[in-house]
Amino acid sequence: MDLSQLREGINEIDEQLQELFNRRMELCFKVAEYKIANDMPVFQKDREKQILQRVADNAPEGLAGATKVFFRNVMDISKCMQYQRFFADSGSIEYKKLDLSGKHTVAVPGTNGSYNHIACSNLFEDFEPVFHENFEDIFKAVEAGEAEFGILPIVNSTAGSVAQTYDLMKKYDFKICAGTKLKISHCLAVKPGIRFEEIKALYSHEQGLQQCSDFIEKYKFKTHKYSNTSLAACYIKQSEEPYGAICSTDCANDLGLDIIMTDIQNATENYTKFILISKETLKSEHANTISVCLALPHQSSSLYRLLTKFSVAGLNLSMIESMPIANTDFDVVFYLDFHGAIDTPEVAKLLSELEEELSYFKFLGNYEEM
Repeated sequence: MDLSQLREGINEIDEQLQELFNRRMELCFKVAEYKIANDMPVFQKDREKQILQRVADNAPEGLAGATKVFFRNVMDISKCMQYQRFFADSGSIEYKKLDLSGKHTVAVPGTNGSYNHIACSNLFEDFEPVFHENFEDIFKAVEAGEAEFGILPIVNSTAGSVAQTYDLMKKYDFKICAGTKLKISHCLAVKPGIRFEEIKALYSHEQGLQQCSDFIEKYKFKTHKYSNTSLAACYIKQSEEPYGAICSTDCANDLGLDIIMTDIQNATENYTKFILISKETLKSEHANTISVCLALPHQSSSLYRLLTKFSVAGLNLSMIESMPIANTDFDVVFYLDFHGAIDTPEVAKLLSELEEELSYFKFLGNYEEM
């Protein structure tokens, strides 16, 4: 047989597979209808295990594992389609309309000129910053009603995710209601009169140090982590030692520091994404990003099976991040961003399905980048 004949044979089998798949789906829908009518659980794990064991036992040598993957995927698609058809009345998450017009109070890490402070200008026409030293204080301030909103960095294009922000989003019950992106240009700032060769060490937030690692390595600087780039600048201003700070030029100018060098970050195109959080679920009219947090069982293909749900629903994942859970044996939670709006049927049904099936699931917000 030549190649064209072999391909023709595959096409014939594919047609048969498609016909059999269609028939299988019709039967699955009828089974679901029967179970719903007779008040029986629609999804039964034991039945799935029996099918997988049967097809694996019937598979030729060397194909047992692949056969289980094939049939597991078919069953996952069936479950997704059943959920979409028979749970179409799954209600969307309730929310209020986001309104950032007028003046608002915002809990901001750092002080005047911090990147968080600058990012607020992208979101608000008028705002009153309520400054705090660390990220957790932002959540506490919003929780106590000291501020309507809080702003936090979540990911940088050079240094990656801000793990502390992700951990706090899991710890506290708050929602992301908006996002913004800011180009980050770091400078080296010192107290007036301090020369470059006198600098003993550099202070900055961990992200700032990572984003300027090439500069730090080039000049062999010692470094110290600080809670915020702007507060690091405040610290070196008050210190009697000749220290330097990695911070924004706005911050350095506001504090009256000397700027020795500018644009010292590794990458010229260096961006940080910031999120705006609130106690309530708030959504703008054009919100198009959904963030969730979830845990998966320690089973083969569990992540793959999760992604199947998004594929069947026709939803595009834009980010997936795993973070370790403290005090566990390398257990992780996953943070996912995907495109969509919570008031559309396909998203509402998927969120309901995930919440029902997973041991841990948390909706983090539906928002747009402004």
